[in-house]
Amino acid sequence: MPERYEINALEKEESWRLFRYIGELVEGFDKLSGIEPAVTIYGAAVAKPDQADYKNAKKIAFLLGKQGFNIVTGGGPGIMEAANLGASEAGVKSVGLNIVLPQEQQCNTYSNVNITFNHFFVRKIMLVKYATAFVIMPGGLGTLDELTEVLTLIQTHKIKPFPVILFNSVFWRSFLDWLQTVVLVNGYISESDLQLLRLCDQPSEVEDIVSSWYLRQAIVGRRAID
Repeated sequence: MPERYEINALEKEESWRLFRYIGELVEGFDKLSGIEPAVTIYGAAVAKPDQADYKNAKKIAFLLGKQGFNIVTGGGPGIMEAANLGASEAGVKSVGLNIVLPQEQQCNTYSNVNITFNHFFVRKIMLVKYATAFVIMPGGLGTLDELTEVLTLIQTHKIKPFPVILFNSVFWRSFLDWLQTVVLVNGYISESDLQLLRLCDQPSEVEDIVSSWYLRQAIVGRRAID
């Protein structure tokens, strides 16, 4: 009898978990409605203000903001803080999608639209759903996770393609070489998969890629309507 009670309690907990998922999804959709066009910027939470990657993330967000793009980040410190700071200085919406973690769980002070999630997958939906482009700065496992996930979504046609930009060629070159000489050679990906990635070293390059792509999509959209 006690064993059956424990099973029922567990089943009820799982059912309530579903409602918590739904609650986070609803909050995200409500708060981010009208955020487009937006660019999502990823990167290391441990980057410091005196580091080049931090400064470049801030500059990228500022330049994109001046072009009218709102900026979305994971809401934490490091690269995320830098991008939110650049967006704030550009006068656009600076979105921080924070995640509750044992470490790095405080949302940075430069985001003016804040949402805190308990569940990674809900947060990931929000980071992708409203993105016009992804800018991937140097980072660790979380950054690699977001990069490979969005490439998979584009590859499998679950989302429409958009620019996926790797910033800092020194950092990313070995990764790209591995994809080219090992993963591609073994037939696990195709040449078209590699072509989804753009490599940049200057914030102005990122600005040009995103702005040009967005303009082309707008033109195609107007033609479709006409």
